[in-house]
Amino acid sequence: MTPSPAHDLPLPNKLKLDKKFQPCSLDTGDEAYPNGIFEFNITRLLAYIDAHSNDFPIEFVSVADIPDYGGQPLDHDAVRSADLSRPILLAEIAPDRYNLIDGHHRVANARRNGTPTVPARRIRCPHHIPFLTSAIAYEKYVEYWNTKVKEMRPTGAARSRLNSGLGSPARR
Repeated sequence: MTPSPAHDLPLPNKLKLDKKFQPCSLDTGDEAYPNGIFEFNITRLLAYIDAHSNDFPIEFVSVADIPDYGGQPLDHDAVRSADLSRPILLAEIAPDRYNLIDGHHRVANARRNGTPTVPARRIRCPHHIPFLTSAIAYEKYVEYWNTKVKEMRPTGAARSRLNSGLGSPARR
């Protein structure tokens, strides 16, 4: 998903590594989604979202804005029968960058049928962190997130302009 212009967003916080982090186990029958090293327990994440639905409002997103990375081939029957009324799940993997972690068949169905938008729920960082399935994935995620936050921080003269108010959107 395309990020918003940086000047429109407050700078996100860095994450602190929790030495007591407990990975989310994968029980028999649980659906998992690997996003690189970051594997999520989708079954438990969806149950959490259902229990806290007011915190994750449904919005409609443009199918054209959802990247099609190719990935694993999808079952044609599952694509054809995918329920487009069920929201897809977008997880904030880097500050203001969302990846599709649940709903690939629904998005493929929408693309095939020319459906312009699909319902979606966004789960911002750090809400999805407890659903990572390994300690290594958690540690790498914290490192990755913090690198992305650091890249967003202004340096040198840009920081001076922001501190003086010259770089704020209101003064442009």
